[in-house]
Amino acid sequence: MKLRIVVAAAVAVFVTGKVLAQTELKLGHVGEPGSLIGAAADEFAKRANERLKGKYKVVTYGSSQLGGDKELLQKLKLGTVDFAEPSTVMSSEADIFGVFEMPYLVKSREHMKKIEKAVFWSKMEPAVEKKGLKILAVWENGFRHITNNKHPINTPADLQGIKLRVPEGKWRVKMFQAYGANPSPMKYSEVFTALQTGVMDGQENPFAQIYSAKFYEVQKYLSLTGHVYSPAYLAVGLKKWNKLPADVRKTLDSTAKEVQSWVYEKAAKDDGVLLEKMKASGTIKVNEADKDAFIKASKPVYDEFAKEVPGAKEIIDRAIALGKQ
Repeated sequence: MKLRIVVAAAVAVFVTGKVLAQTELKLGHVGEPGSLIGAAADEFAKRANERLKGKYKVVTYGSSQLGGDKELLQKLKLGTVDFAEPSTVMSSEADIFGVFEMPYLVKSREHMKKIEKAVFWSKMEPAVEKKGLKILAVWENGFRHITNNKHPINTPADLQGIKLRVPEGKWRVKMFQAYGANPSPMKYSEVFTALQTGVMDGQENPFAQIYSAKFYEVQKYLSLTGHVYSPAYLAVGLKKWNKLPADVRKTLDSTAKEVQSWVYEKAAKDDGVLLEKMKASGTIKVNEADKDAFIKASKPVYDEFAKEVPGAKEIIDRAIALGKQ
């Protein structure tokens, strides 16, 4: 009798474990606790799980637990991770995503909404589907600013020789090379130690990333350049996505798009709060940069991008026109 109970219990555990493994949908990202990327992932998971009613469960894994952005994209294609929340790295998958690496292109979140509606879904998203990926929604990483340990950055000339960590996307590298810096791509999870040990002099990120990763604790200067607005994307691998039931895909897709307004509202609120917290910390000095000088120095990057990437000039021209409306 006891043997039957033990066997039955073992079977139940095996079956339960198997069901859980089948129904868990893994969402990996590089954001630290308190980051906008992490908050967006958690909000999506909460809303999606309420609607999926136990059929499937979205589980988030932050702080690069499942890998860096490039690794996560590969895992999406292989089907070993279900969702990821990449940002800059998308330009390494599809060159046209370098549009969002162009300095000072996106003026505001309202401008970004117009760009998304006018050109993103029709002209850009199909390019990643050819690579085995699909974007469900456009969220936010944010407006990027420069921190470093050498001196305040007021103009591009101040970046001369600065060892600057940048994300894994070639157009960010080209941009900072044009400004005179010495940019090096590096995984987000390695940045704090690189700054702390002096391997890198500085880095550039939105306030939410700078604050949540505590970069401001190991950097002396925060220069408000606002040089790039980086979207974040909720991405899936087509291989796994197409195997999900149609009703589940519909729920996940609609929930992802719905979360965008929540993300934008939180981002706008957090920008002011986090900047004041960093100023109050006493560990970092804040200065306003000469954005006109940076805009002037950005022309070669636009010219090279438009020349190298088919369809880029059309999208850039459209985005600039939308910013004037």
